[in-house]
Amino acid sequence: MSIPPDLDAVTRRGPESDPAATGLAQDDVEAIWRGVLGLYETGTQPAISVCLRHRGQVFLNRAVGHSHGPATATDTAERVATPDTQFCVFSASKAITAIIMHELDARNLLRLEDPVVEYLPEFGRHRKRWVTLRHVLTHRAGIPAIPTDLDPLELAHDWEGIIERLCDARPTFAAGRQLAYHAVTGGYILAEAAHRATGKPITEWLRELIAEPLGIPMSYGVAPEHVDDVAKNRFTGYPVPFPISKVIERSLGLNMTRAVAASNDPRFLTGVIPSGNIVTTADGLSSFFQLLLDGGKRGEDGLLDRRAVRRARVESAYFKLDLTLGIPVRYGHGLMLGARRFSMFGPDTRRAFGHYGFVVIIGWADPERDIAGAILTSGKSVVANQLLPIWRLLSTVSQRVPKR
Repeated sequence: MSIPPDLDAVTRRGPESDPAATGLAQDDVEAIWRGVLGLYETGTQPAISVCLRHRGQVFLNRAVGHSHGPATATDTAERVATPDTQFCVFSASKAITAIIMHELDARNLLRLEDPVVEYLPEFGRHRKRWVTLRHVLTHRAGIPAIPTDLDPLELAHDWEGIIERLCDARPTFAAGRQLAYHAVTGGYILAEAAHRATGKPITEWLRELIAEPLGIPMSYGVAPEHVDDVAKNRFTGYPVPFPISKVIERSLGLNMTRAVAASNDPRFLTGVIPSGNIVTTADGLSSFFQLLLDGGKRGEDGLLDRRAVRRARVESAYFKLDLTLGIPVRYGHGLMLGARRFSMFGPDTRRAFGHYGFVVIIGWADPERDIAGAILTSGKSVVANQLLPIWRLLSTVSQRVPKR
C-alpha cells in the first residue's frame, strides 16, 4: 500500500478536550499520535481511527487514511476515513457480548453457572450436557471450531442452522478441561441462551443496555442500506506462513484472504454474529470501555450492574496455553487481561482489560491510568513490520499517561 506524501491531507480530527484538563500535556497527545502515524506508515493499514479517553475526557480523536479505495477495489470511490467512520470490530465484539451476559446474570434472568442444556436442551448431544454458559464464556466448552463443511457467509443468515450444527457438534475435549479460543462458535450459544431465557434477541439487549444509553452507533452488523458506510478491509502484506495460517483457518473456518474478502461481503455485514461482527466507531468502542472503567455508571446513572463489570474482569486463565491460538493467554470471563510484562495492552498494564479483534482492532481500559481507548484498523496482515509499531504505540500510551 502506498503512503500519501502529505499525511495531513488524509487526516481528520474529531472533538478533543484540552489535554491539560485531564492532566496531560499537548506533547503527550502528539507523541501518541506520532505512534499512530508510525503504524500507518508501515503500509499495512489503509485506515486507522483512534479514540482515547483519560479521566473520562476524550483527548485524542482522529483518523488517518482511506476507509474506501483506492486500496480496496478498483470500482470503489476514494473516501478519507473520519472519526465517524464505522468499522467492524470482529472479536472485540466478544467483550460486549460477554458484558451483556454478565448483566443478564446480575438481573437474575439467567445463570452463567447453569449448563447450556437448561436453555438449549438439544445442546446435550455427544456428551455436552455438562458444558455451562461459563465454560462457553471462558473458551472451555470444547467446541472451538466451525464445522469445516459449512460456509460461514451462508450461516450469517441461517441462525437456526448454525445453532443446530453446534448442538450436534462433537466436543474436542471434556467441559472445562482445556482452553481453546472459540472464535465464532461461543457467541451463538450465548446469544441463543439469552434469547430463550429472556424472550429478547441479543440485538435488542445490545441496543437497550449499551448503544442507546451511551448514544453511540453500535450494532451486530448493519442494515443493508448502511453496508457501504462501513470501512472496507484489505488483506495487506505477504501470504500467511504456516503455522499461523493453520491457526487462522482453525479459528475462522477460512484462510486469511477468504476471511478478509468475507468481511466485506454484505451477507457478513448484515448478519448477526455475536462473537464477531459488531460495527461501531472508535469513539463508540472507547465509550463502551469507559463505561466498564466507571463500573457500569455514566455520570450518576447506573447503566450496568457493577457486579457484572467486576465479574467479567475476574481472571479465568493465567497465561495458560490456548490450544487454538497456540500461545499462553491471560483471560477474564469474556475479556482479555493485561500483565506487568507480557501484556497485549502495552508494558506495565497488569490491571488493564479489553479485547482484540481481527487483526489490529484493540478496545481496552486501564484502571491504573484511568484510560479507555480504541484503535480500529482496516488492514488485515500478520507481517512482522507492523508488530513493533503497534508495541511502540501502546508503550507510548503507557508512558505518556501516568498512573494515578
